[in-house]
Amino acid sequence: MIACGSEPEQPAVMPRDTSITEDVAYNTLYLDSNRMETYFGQHQFPDTLSDAIRSFYNQRNYQLAWFDSTGLTEQASSFLEMQHQYIHDARDSSIFDARLRRLLDSIETNGPGFQLDTANRIPTELLLTSSFFKYAVAAYEGNNNLQLQDLGWYIPRKKIDVRQLLDSLLTPGNERYGKYNPLTPQYSLLQRHLALYSKLEKDNDWDEIVLKEKVIRPGGQSPELPFIKQRLSWLGDLQTMDTTDVLDSTTVEAVKRFQVRHGLSDDGAIGAGFLKQLNVKPAKRIQQLLINMERLRWVPATTPSDYLLVNIPAFQLFIYKNDTLDWKMNVVVGSSAHNTVIFRGDMKYIVFSPYWNVPNSIVRNEIEPALKKNPNYLTKNNMERYAGGIRQKPGVNNSLGLVKFLFPNQYNIYLHDTPSKNLFSRDQRAFSHGCIRLAEPRRLAEYLLRNDKNWPPEKIDKAMKGGKETWVTLSETIPVFIGYFTAWQGNDGLLHFRDDVYGHDKKLAEKMF
Repeated sequence: MIACGSEPEQPAVMPRDTSITEDVAYNTLYLDSNRMETYFGQHQFPDTLSDAIRSFYNQRNYQLAWFDSTGLTEQASSFLEMQHQYIHDARDSSIFDARLRRLLDSIETNGPGFQLDTANRIPTELLLTSSFFKYAVAAYEGNNNLQLQDLGWYIPRKKIDVRQLLDSLLTPGNERYGKYNPLTPQYSLLQRHLALYSKLEKDNDWDEIVLKEKVIRPGGQSPELPFIKQRLSWLGDLQTMDTTDVLDSTTVEAVKRFQVRHGLSDDGAIGAGFLKQLNVKPAKRIQQLLINMERLRWVPATTPSDYLLVNIPAFQLFIYKNDTLDWKMNVVVGSSAHNTVIFRGDMKYIVFSPYWNVPNSIVRNEIEPALKKNPNYLTKNNMERYAGGIRQKPGVNNSLGLVKFLFPNQYNIYLHDTPSKNLFSRDQRAFSHGCIRLAEPRRLAEYLLRNDKNWPPEKIDKAMKGGKETWVTLSETIPVFIGYFTAWQGNDGLLHFRDDVYGHDKKLAEKMF
């Protein structure tokens, strides 16, 4: 019996497609299923892999996938190139198979069109198929040995249909990438930058640059400036390099570009924060790129057309409309002691002039001790006791500000306004108890209600300042992703890096490297 709204379970092994006969087959070479089973037993294939391969060949009625009457197919060569590129880029040799390499070397030695005898063709065919399955899972789904929740990641891991991906590769005229590409475009962008940093690591020394001055301002001089300019040139921030020791206007623009890419205030001055990022060695950046490419394997290749993305290390909320970045704003996220959780939700409610129901942990650790010192603490802070505990009344000094945005979740995390506006101008903005404070909450409210004639801007403004809690249910929910990416290519075409504010990169690096 199938539960309401559920999908029927797929069988462990798909049935054989006997409609494929010699008259309609596109290959004259076939695999003996008994020999395949013998091979599984000899090489102790795991049951899940064996079942996947059985399904794959059943659906082909056992036509060979990698060989035809002319020898090794073009698709086989394309796959091997893709596998080699993955091993090179990801520094992951776990999917390399020495047996397969030896068999393929014997084919290459004899030149194009060489036909293996049946005794060697069958193991080569099966090794190619099993290698593709292992490659596809590693390259497109990520390392399955990583327990994502141990790494602070609660967005469900993407699952791919490996058979569908393999069928796509094997489709004639579709040899390289296939119509079914389960990687987000962001992955390919980082892959290109990985090649650049690999070259930087190989070709250039990256000795630490130290300044005698605390800061070099535009127009200033320093004997270290030629080295700084050279490094900015290597990184692509400085297009026309000179060797003078002056922080001229051209270099100031390059410094600003570098500062933007690293989440620093773009004042064009060279100080400690700038040098800290400039001194990070290419090897470290390569590791950072690989860590974020691994994360990108976990997420779907496509997203809803409209959604919100909070990138914790960037301290920013990105608003996407029709698959394109529409605008963004600064946010404050949880502190290192109160990490904002990485997960996915669906925004459903806007609450104007909200109460703040104080979490029990804050009541216990902060308010109760304060009450012992000052019995009037609740009155002074516009708070009151109620059946569920302690809450702060609506108002301009409410800790949630004048509006909050709810996407119900087990972590009790939401977006909200704040009376503390000074933190949004800082480079590092990890100060909250876990929820996400918004620099432009009214703008977000107007955006979410832009198609609701009952909520024009003037009514939104009145509700925010009304002092009475008002709930609004959105006509359509909007997905919210709380993510953690310390390297990405932005909408500006630039490669951005951020610090590992919660240590998630460090934990993942210990697993990966």
